[in-house]
Amino acid sequence: MTQGSDRRTVLVAGAAVLAATAASAAFAQDRPVAGLATGAASKIFQTTEIRTGKVMGIANGPVWEFRGIPYGAPTGGRNRYMPPRPAAAWAGVRECFAFGPINPQTQADIRGEYGQLIMWDRQVGGMGEDCLVLNVWTPTTDHGAKKPVFVSFHGGGFSTGSGNAPGFDGKNLASYADAVVVTINHRLAAFGYANLVGAGAPEAFKYAGVCGALDMVASLQWVKENIEGFGGDPGRVMIFGQSGGGAKTSTVLAMPPAKGLFHAAAIQSGAAVRLVTPEAGAEAASKLIKQLGLTPRTIGDIQKLSWQQILEAQTAAGGNFSPVIGTDALPNHPFDPTAPAVSAHVPIIVSTTLEDAALALTNFDLTEDGLKTLLDQRWPGKGPEILALYRQYDPGATPFLIQAQAFTDAGARRSAYLLAGRKAQAGAAPAYMYQWNWRTAAYDGKFGAVHGIDVSASFHSYRDGFFAGSTQGKKMADRLASVWAAFVRTGNPNNPHIPPWKPYDDAARAVMVFDNDTRQDLNPRAGIRAWWDANPPAPGARG
Repeated sequence: MTQGSDRRTVLVAGAAVLAATAASAAFAQDRPVAGLATGAASKIFQTTEIRTGKVMGIANGPVWEFRGIPYGAPTGGRNRYMPPRPAAAWAGVRECFAFGPINPQTQADIRGEYGQLIMWDRQVGGMGEDCLVLNVWTPTTDHGAKKPVFVSFHGGGFSTGSGNAPGFDGKNLASYADAVVVTINHRLAAFGYANLVGAGAPEAFKYAGVCGALDMVASLQWVKENIEGFGGDPGRVMIFGQSGGGAKTSTVLAMPPAKGLFHAAAIQSGAAVRLVTPEAGAEAASKLIKQLGLTPRTIGDIQKLSWQQILEAQTAAGGNFSPVIGTDALPNHPFDPTAPAVSAHVPIIVSTTLEDAALALTNFDLTEDGLKTLLDQRWPGKGPEILALYRQYDPGATPFLIQAQAFTDAGARRSAYLLAGRKAQAGAAPAYMYQWNWRTAAYDGKFGAVHGIDVSASFHSYRDGFFAGSTQGKKMADRLASVWAAFVRTGNPNNPHIPPWKPYDDAARAVMVFDNDTRQDLNPRAGIRAWWDANPPAPGARG
């Protein structure tokens, strides 16, 4: 696919229409919904066979649901800090009705309203190091169905979360897009990204700083080998994720062992241009080792400790436990200095939300004078100028939301534009950009178009706190989920639910703006973009 792929819009229109109307398509032979909906006799359970054995799923509305399938061996003991190993085979039929364990992690503080809004405290499935499990939602288990496949990498940075969280429930997207949806759990934080070799460990621990990312590659290899058993097409796989999931998608795009395992990608509010250097990774790992009471000479004993000890030490030591570059698994930063050649042929979608940074802010009672002072403190002498500029574009927004817009523009939106621009410059496959401006009414609307709001839309889930089942919320979910349904099939997001959408480049700066009046803008909010282009990021700016 080339930079001019938007010229193919007419050619793929038929496929896009099918994607957008998949929810009303005829059901495959084993699809459960018809009988369940009418009360007539129908299958409730379905069994299919994969390489490690037989698995049984359960009907959930119009899809079959298989939860907690192992794609790798347990990661404790001698497997700790090692590349993932294959899951063991089993005899008989494995019942896959419940979520599997999540990687050990600290829990969300229920006092945070944003955390409650996204239900981040609901990470079900238990906790432990047998966490290389995944979940599958599919309209059919017909081995010849050749449905396109979504693989979702969950958010939560590289330290928390799971594919079991309510926001990543795949049944609505599987039904709407007539596709297979896979969500995964994998190693996180100090369990997945501790550069132990840099802290003095032997070469056997070479991949300790990137084993969590290798888990994601292993899940994609599992998809390649097994997804036909769930009606999926291993030749049409789209990876995507938001926030930390976007950073994970950015990472996998740069990993040589992942080459050929996916065919499209979307990075939502998580553009990772750079990751952790070996030096920075070694520093964080050294703090962990010291906290555990180990030394470079006894560092191998880390495989003998309990996971509870490691989680306690991780929390006490602090540090950035994220993928470490410098091995053959992840040789370089994902998009610095250029887009990764290993995924040059893969079309991507890159996005932000208008008020992404609102997730980390709590000063909802901020006044206009307080905003002016705050901006002036962060960008000395320029606060009044910044505020006047933003008021030209959004005169009715609360001071809190203007603050969130500015912090987003100074940080996350810069990274997203930079990543998309470098992908466009490579010229082998297009980058499409969108900005989500539609604001949620939840919590009296104070969060605006906050970080994560488009996750629900991409999963076609409009019943949650962001959308509350509203008519306009459903329409917004239709628009973004139809983009996913088209993109997974063709590598082109255009479809009848949205206006024509051109690929991004740094000249025209075409961006699809998702709002009540969803539209393609060329260089949206041009004055604001120009101001930030001319001013360096502020230290500590969040976005």
